[in-house]
This record gives sequence, structure tokens and C-alpha cells, in this order.
Amino acid sequence: MASPPSEDAHANPVPAEMRAEILQELVEIASTVANAQIEGFTERLSDALLRVSQACVDRTEAKLHLDAANLLKQNRYPFFFVMSSRLAAALQQEVQALENTTEAHRAPAVAPSTLPPDMEIDKKLCLIKAGRSIESEHSERLAALNTRLARLLGREQLNNAHNPFRPHVFLSVIHDAWCEFQPDRSVHHLVFPLLQPKLSFDMAPILHAINAALIKRGIVPTLAQSSQPEAAEPIKAPTQAEPVEEDALTQQLRRLFPPEEPVVAKSSSRPLDDAFPVLFQEEAVHAAAARNELLDYLSSLQQAESETRFPVAGAEPPNLATLDEMKRRMPHGMLSPTDEHTFELVAKVFDVLFENKNIPAEMKELISMLQVPALKAALINKDFFFKESFPARRSIELLARISVGWDATKGSSDPLYLLVQRSVQRILQEADHRISVFADVAGSLEAFINREETATAQTLSNEISHALQQEKLQQAAKAARHEVALRIGTGEVVAFVETFLEDKWVPVLTVAYTVKEEKPEAVDSAIKTMDDLCWSVKPKITMAERKELLAKLPPMLAMLNKWLDLIKWDEAERTRFFAELARCHASIVRAPLELSPERQMQIALQVAKRAAERRLMRQARQKPEPQPDEFDEQVAALQRGTWVEFRRPNNVAMKVKLAWVSPMRSLYLFSTRDRQEALSMSAEELAQSLRTQRARILSVAGLINGALTAALGIDAAGNDDAQSAA
Repeated sequence: MASPPSEDAHANPVPAEMRAEILQELVEIASTVANAQIEGFTERLSDALLRVSQACVDRTEAKLHLDAANLLKQNRYPFFFVMSSRLAAALQQEVQALENTTEAHRAPAVAPSTLPPDMEIDKKLCLIKAGRSIESEHSERLAALNTRLARLLGREQLNNAHNPFRPHVFLSVIHDAWCEFQPDRSVHHLVFPLLQPKLSFDMAPILHAINAALIKRGIVPTLAQSSQPEAAEPIKAPTQAEPVEEDALTQQLRRLFPPEEPVVAKSSSRPLDDAFPVLFQEEAVHAAAARNELLDYLSSLQQAESETRFPVAGAEPPNLATLDEMKRRMPHGMLSPTDEHTFELVAKVFDVLFENKNIPAEMKELISMLQVPALKAALINKDFFFKESFPARRSIELLARISVGWDATKGSSDPLYLLVQRSVQRILQEADHRISVFADVAGSLEAFINREETATAQTLSNEISHALQQEKLQQAAKAARHEVALRIGTGEVVAFVETFLEDKWVPVLTVAYTVKEEKPEAVDSAIKTMDDLCWSVKPKITMAERKELLAKLPPMLAMLNKWLDLIKWDEAERTRFFAELARCHASIVRAPLELSPERQMQIALQVAKRAAERRLMRQARQKPEPQPDEFDEQVAALQRGTWVEFRRPNNVAMKVKLAWVSPMRSLYLFSTRDRQEALSMSAEELAQSLRTQRARILSVAGLINGALTAALGIDAAGNDDAQSAA
């Protein structure tokens, strides 16, 4: 889809240096939002491969899909890094190509094909089809992005085919990442047929984040002015351009605030209808007059409140009226039923804010001064209730969010307190004559949060690097334990080898998985050596099997010693293990050969019985995996920027902000606001701290959404228990 021509496409062109900076920022934003989805995508892809394997008639294809599914499940961490690095490189390449004006200079953002020619054609057709389906689903967002990128580049228009953030790029990255992650070309064809819109990346948050970043930069902030259709076509209402998910809350809000029909003069061929235009004009005049009277009255209340002394940290707070008190003092009949609902809901929003124990009282006093400006914004535009991105609503959410991090002991001279104070003062001074001040304030607050997060990440760079290595080691050990468990879980491995694998081969496999990125053959070598060892201690009934054993023993023992040298196992225990292994091999080779079929069956049954007994014993000894509880779920849902209060051993509270979460969400890094102290915890430790009340999440996320949900009587599950108030 081509972006609509922009009338001012060449007006005030963006300087080349700034253009490059903005494009680089967009690449980082898209990569960050997409990276947050990689773990979920990996699980979906693994499940899809498993389903295909179960449905396959061909055993070979079924095994290929099953192995691929297990590979992804056991190696999510390495796959994450392959995907993220591939995506960053592809987007960077696409952005560089975008800056070239000639088509000849466009370079492909995909790797050379590793598929046969016929499969390569199938892949291209499959990705094109899936890409177009996703483009159709997100056509509005893509059209908006095309318009803004065209303006950024000073061009008349931009097509989807040239948009560096088009869905096809992300789909191609998935296929290329799989091919790099799994070097075996025989399985490169497994993934691309599965890349349907529901399996792939969710493009909505990616496109939204990129559009929002361009809007902050002033690149076509209002689409209605730059992408307006021709006069013959009706202009779409904002709710049509940006569909809202019809959940229980939205449905209830729509009952209170149904879409308003535009008041326009109607024309008809009937003579009696000539009076209609006058009637509609009079209704419009009366409605506008009533609305202006209400807004003027609220402005007078705001003026009276602003004459009250501005709150200062540590001082006696001013006696500011709440919206409920203002409503009781208003002249009877001034509010329409719709205005009544607006008053009640905005009042509920501030009631919830005042009741939130995580926001310091001094900050509540500052934010409370925005009651009237927020109410006026909601009266003018009901998107306040429907859209979390609505500037007035976003400003209040951000002020509440950053207020949690304020330390009351630092007083009103603290930069954070001054930022909130300046933001409130700016809205009070400018909101009456410039409603866009809310967007400006929200942008300033988001920029402050981004600067803080960047500074924290830089300060904690060493801790983050250490945590990444720690998580990499944890994931490697987890994969190693899984591989060993698959072999010894059957009960067929003799006891001393089973103990050896658990105690010594898990560390060997951990090392192999740790260096897999640099030496991908290491894991295969370590697993093959383990499999050879397990096979070598099983009974060999035929002469051919024994000859094969004698042939395999020297290279197998050499590889065993090579890997054991790597983990530095040089104790007497190693000597005892190899002596017992030699006795086991000798007994296998010396066992009687000429066995009757009945005796062979007896031996096989005895082996199977012992294996079953050992398997049952192992299962009885194993502790069941703990089931996730509400505290594990809270930890899994934590986002960067969330404040958490920990109780130290001396019972002194320490307030820290979640500064970084590892890719696999197994490690969490916290930092104090001044970045003087850092705290690292595993997901299990953090959940346990919450469980034992040694930690408390100071969350204000979704404050307004929660207030509206409570006000309308909607339960947490999203079920609408309230009757229509309209």
C-alpha cells in the first residue's frame, strides 16, 4: 500500500544528520519491541513443529519435525541471540537501502539461499503470502508509517515494498535465523511453511512504537492533515482508523458514551424538509453554548484553585477540592447525562490515585491539581476513556509512575520532585488555550524515563554482562541435565554409568553448550560420546555386536578422557570409574555366545524388568516440579521501570527499580534511583521474597484502566457484571 501524498512532503526537510539519527532510533525501537516477543515466538514455533510431527505419515519427516521442536525447546537462549542479531542486521540493512534513492542500490536483507531451487520458490511464495496477509491486517498502521517515513525522507510517497519495517523483513529473518541456528541443510525447509500471521511476530506493537517515535519527533504528528483522502471520499472517524478491542470495559464505556453523530444540515427533495437545516443548526448552537458554559465554569473553578498556595514538599498541603465536591457546588441542570458520567469516571480515576499507597502524599497533592484540566480534556474528547495513549490520560499515568520513585527525605529540591512540579504547572498554565500541552508533557516525561533507563543500563553494564554469562551458563546446564535425563530416565543404563553421567557428564555437556556459538560441533561430539558409552554397557548377544564394541572402544575411551580432561577430573575416582568400565566391557565380551532363542528372550525380559524397576525407583526419588503460583506469575509479568520495595535484615526498607531483565527472564537486576546500589536476583529468589513479604511491588501500572474497571463494576476476569448506566 502506497502512502498518501503529503502536501508538505518537501517543506522543512529533515537534515541528513538528524534523519540518520532518527532512522537508527527506529531500528533500535523495532528491535527492542520484537526481541521481547522472541521467547514467545520460539515456544509457538516449537509447538507448531511438534504438531506437524504428530500429523506426519512419513516417519522421516515426523522425526525431523520432532527433533527440530526439541532442539528449539532445549536451546531457546542461543536461538534468541541468533534471532535478535539477525533482526538488527536486517533492519539496519533495510534502513541503509531506504536512504538510497535508486532501486539499483537496494541490497537484499536476507542470507543466500540454502534450499534447492524448487523449495526456494516455495519459500518466496509462502513468505510473500504471509507478508501480504499481515500487511492487510495492519494496513492502517503501515499506511501511517509510510506517510511519516516519506515525510522524513522528503519524498512524495513510500510503498510497502520500500518500508524497512514491512512484515516480509521479519518473516525472512525468522527463516534465515533458523537456517543459521540449525546448520543441517536437510531441515532448513521445515520452518517457512509454518510462518502464518498467528505464529509470527505481532506487528501491532512494533508498528505502533515506530509511529509513536516519529510523532514524538514531530514527523506528521496529525495524520488527518497529511494523509487526508480526496474530497469525494468521506473522512474516517478516529475510531475507524484505529479499531479498539471490544473487551468488557470498552463495551460498557460505549454504552455510556455512544459515538456522536455529526450535526450537519440535511438535504431532501421534499419541500417540508427545508426546515431541517435550521433545526439542526439551532441544536448545534445550543449544544455548543452549553458545552462552552460548562468549560467556562470549570475554568473559573480552576482559577480559584490555582490561587491556593502551590503545594511544597514537607509543608502543610493546600485544601484542594475534589471533583465530587465541585460537582455538588455546580448549578442544577448544568450537566447533561453524558457530562455526569464523565464527571463520575474522572473523579473515580483521581480517587484511585489518592488511595494508592505507593505514591507519596506530596506527589498526590501535586497531581491532584490536574483534576479540572483532566476533566475538561475528557469532556472535550471521550478518547480519554477509550485510549491509553490519549495525551491527558498518558500524562497522569506517567506522573504517577515516576512519582513512586521519589524519596520523600530529599524534599522539594529533588530533581524528580521539580520535574513533576514543572509538568503540573505547565499544564495548569497552558491547557486552556493549548490542549496539545498534554502531549508535550507526556513526551517530556517519557524522554526523562528513557534517559534514566539508558543511564542505569550504562552504569550496570558490567553487572548486565555478568548476568548474561550467568544465564547462559544456567541455560547450558539445564540443557545438559535434560540430555542426560533422556538417557538415564529409561532405566536401561547400568548404575555406575548412570551416576557418572549425572555427576561428570552434565558438567561436560554444560561446557559444550556454553561454547556452542563458537564451536557448534562440540555439543554433537559430547552427546555422541555419551550415547556410545550408554550403548557400550548394554548386553551384546551376537558376535557382530561384540566386534563392533571392540572397534568402537578405543576412540570412545579417547573422547571420554578428552572431555574429562576439559573439566579437570583428575582424582582417584576417575581411575576407579574406568576400571569398573573395563570390567563391565570384559564381562560383555566374555559372556556365552551360543544362546537359544528362549534364553535370549529370558535375558531380554530380565533386562527390561531391571530397567523398569530402576525407572520406577528414579521416579520415586525425584521431587515433583513446583507449580507456579501467583507470586511466580507476578515476577513473570514484571516490566522494566517497576519499583520494588525490599526489607533488609535490619527491617529498613530499600526502594529499587527494575533496571534490566535477562532474555530468558531468569535474572532480574534492580538499582536505586541514584544508581549507587544494585541488586541481582533470580526469578525464583524474587518470587520467594514476594511470597515471604520481604519484597513488595510498588506498581501503579494501569491505574486509570483499573479505576474505570472498578467504577463500572467489571470484575478482574473481564466479565461485565454491571447493568448499563446509560
